[in-house]
Amino acid sequence: MKQQWKILVVDDEPVQRESIAVWLTEDGYTVETAASGQEAVDRARQVDYAIYFLDLKMPPGIDGIEAMRQIRRIRPDCAIVIITAYATVDTAVLAMKEGAQEYLVKPCNPQELTMLVERILKMHNLQRENLLLRRRLAKEYSFQDMTSKNPTMHDIFELIRNVARMRSTVLIQGESGTGKEMVARAIHASSERADKPFLAVPCTALAESLLETELFGHERGAFTGAIDRREGKFEQADGGTILLDEIGDISPKLQVELLRVLQERRFFRVGGSEEIEVDVRVVAASNVNLQEAVHNGDFRDDLFYRLNVITIHIPPLRERVEDIPLLTRRFLERISVELGKEVVGVSDASLRLLAGYEWPGNVRELENAVERAIVVAREPVLQEEDFGFLVQRQEERAGWTAPPDMTLRDVEQRVIETALRRTAGNVKAAAQALGIDRSTLYDKIKRYGIQRPVH
Repeated sequence: MKQQWKILVVDDEPVQRESIAVWLTEDGYTVETAASGQEAVDRARQVDYAIYFLDLKMPPGIDGIEAMRQIRRIRPDCAIVIITAYATVDTAVLAMKEGAQEYLVKPCNPQELTMLVERILKMHNLQRENLLLRRRLAKEYSFQDMTSKNPTMHDIFELIRNVARMRSTVLIQGESGTGKEMVARAIHASSERADKPFLAVPCTALAESLLETELFGHERGAFTGAIDRREGKFEQADGGTILLDEIGDISPKLQVELLRVLQERRFFRVGGSEEIEVDVRVVAASNVNLQEAVHNGDFRDDLFYRLNVITIHIPPLRERVEDIPLLTRRFLERISVELGKEVVGVSDASLRLLAGYEWPGNVRELENAVERAIVVAREPVLQEEDFGFLVQRQEERAGWTAPPDMTLRDVEQRVIETALRRTAGNVKAAAQALGIDRSTLYDKIKRYGIQRPVH
């Protein structure tokens, strides 16, 4: 166990660094040394040390505090111990404020070193076990590329497993951003067609003539600009699966053509006379209630019944709040790598803020919010002020109107109280949401006698 954790001892005095290194090596640890703060920072870029022992004063070059700051940006999970021969309260406070785990005075007591390292590495082992446990839990709650703790979503996972073996058409209904395409991909990936094409067609994004060509292809000369024959998505997806996304928006003419494809598995290219036969699994998705659209005369009832063989209703994110921490951490891990930014966690206060948000854009909106928070974050752990834009967005949607008998002072007090409630009493986040300086907000809180909520 000791061999897997590496320790770096940094001191400009050879006797000091070697004495600590020898003692810890005799304890069974893998120990390396560096003679300057800059060398320690360079080493941190190459090697993941569990503990850094940093001398406070290392002339010339950067001192222990600055070296610690730079190492923290590279290795946010490491433990740092500051060592100095000149102990003062100010330097101790500064060291701990900047993130040092411990503060030792030279000459170091060997027994104290042994106990300190054992305590730090015990904590590292616990953190690693927690990480492995979180990954096991994430795997337990995952299916294909989807993650959920919600019982309704787990019923959907089981339904996907069952319908994947069939050829039947599937209709996926749910609000925008709930993950309809992910469900469609999961159906395809769980089926015998998994090694064949999966093609998604956004029906709402194209005009009728363009969508017809996109789906069925066209012959050369079928219309102006058709200089070559072109295969449509149905031909390209032969043997696989096609997702018709937002199918409720297609025109009556295309509804008729699509009905024929579903009934006979045959169609004609635009401008063609040769009938094309395909073997394609059709999955349709809609964010509008198609049964209601049928009732209103906007959608053919015979096409609806053809599509509605198996229906999957995806609940909105506000109905599965327990998924927010899981999804947030999953997005955090992926997006931080994509952006090349060292953000490794999210605070409990941030998760409370996210759980209280309404999420009109559902999972897609949550993903975008996590990405925006990572971009603006200044620390390796996302704080609630990094999500301040959500507070402002929700208040704008609320559209609160002041009663006619309220003074400007009353309105301002009410707005400040609302901002403080939404940020759980965090003045910095509330000031950011209100677009004012933090000191200004403190003045107004004092002037109006506002009690900050405590959570």
